[in-house]
Amino acid sequence: MKCDQLNSGVWECVADGPRDPVTGKRNQIRRRNKSKKVAKERVEAAIKELKEHGIDEKKLKHMTFEKVAWEWLSIYARGKVKESTVRLRGKEIKIILRYIAKVNITKVTSRMHQNILNDLHDNGYAFTTIEGVHITAGMVYKYAIKEKMRKDSPTIGAVIPKKLLTVEDIENNSIEDEYLEHAEIEEFLTAVSKHGMDQDIERFYLLAFSGMRSGELCALKWTDVNFETNEIRITKTIYNPDNNMKKYKLTPPKTPAAIRTIDIDEDVIQLLKKHKIRQAKIKLGTKHNYPDYHDEGFIFSRPNGYPFIPKTILNRMNRILKMTSIKKEATPHIFRHTHISMLTEAGIDLATIMKRVGHDDADTTMRIYTHITDTMKKDASDKVKIHFGNILDLAKNKTKVTSV
Repeated sequence: MKCDQLNSGVWECVADGPRDPVTGKRNQIRRRNKSKKVAKERVEAAIKELKEHGIDEKKLKHMTFEKVAWEWLSIYARGKVKESTVRLRGKEIKIILRYIAKVNITKVTSRMHQNILNDLHDNGYAFTTIEGVHITAGMVYKYAIKEKMRKDSPTIGAVIPKKLLTVEDIENNSIEDEYLEHAEIEEFLTAVSKHGMDQDIERFYLLAFSGMRSGELCALKWTDVNFETNEIRITKTIYNPDNNMKKYKLTPPKTPAAIRTIDIDEDVIQLLKKHKIRQAKIKLGTKHNYPDYHDEGFIFSRPNGYPFIPKTILNRMNRILKMTSIKKEATPHIFRHTHISMLTEAGIDLATIMKRVGHDDADTTMRIYTHITDTMKKDASDKVKIHFGNILDLAKNKTKVTSV
């Protein structure tokens, strides 16, 4: 190692580090300090980092978390990942950037990361959002480690804060709020029949009696329906973040298990048959009004052939709910949970239910299934008491005689 004192009085120490692994060129490490000892120690520390971890601190001097995060996302987006997932990761990165955008990637600490999670929790962010931020940050740091920018991840050992349930939370958030009970689904579908707009009856009956997601419903084409076997094949969902009808994309379902074939009730199939005939007549009469008619065979389409989007289903549902006495905060997703309850009441086993709905919401499915089956057991006990009350009375009378 060579150390020289510059005209300014500052010491500069220089030593050869490991050669560049790609070019094989000589790599000199220079460090300056007012103290010769400190400058020398800094050179030795830098060389040690290069030898042990391949990290060149000088090259990373201007490498901020923000720069690394977007660099990672551009590579991540090229993998086998849905566009909606990439979009979500981008949103989570933007949340992290509010805290450490300009912090050097090598300077982010475990405490910084934990403080981010804590602050998000304190500001009322949902657990799933905080968890997503944590996971995305972990993937960014994993990329940084692979690219020799860091030697460890600040996410290791972090705790994702959870809201403690209060007695009020437990009492005000009943499992019954997550699905429509028998009387409620009957009231809703009756309101649809009386006040529904075009295609509402077909949409909501299909949602209720299939358990499919609203995105899967909007992506359905007539080729997905087998009228001979009364089955529907679910292979895709619709993606339209800008809510522009012409900018939709058809993507694979949420998970591989969501690709499924389900049998549909005969009455619902009849609704679809009538809808198909009616749609063909409308198309024949109005297609000439749309030079750019989108002839892709969507079951639920606009007059110009383009498919509807999930937001339309939500708006139609909110309109119908106002005409009922239902007070639950419901979205189209509640029909998935409702379908689970309907299948459970019909005596369908849990494995079949999970397969039918595409293995979604495993915890919620289990909670609804358990709740319904427990209720059914209680109802069974009451029914036994009603039908065999006279025999039970004999037991009571026998007890009275014995006690005397």
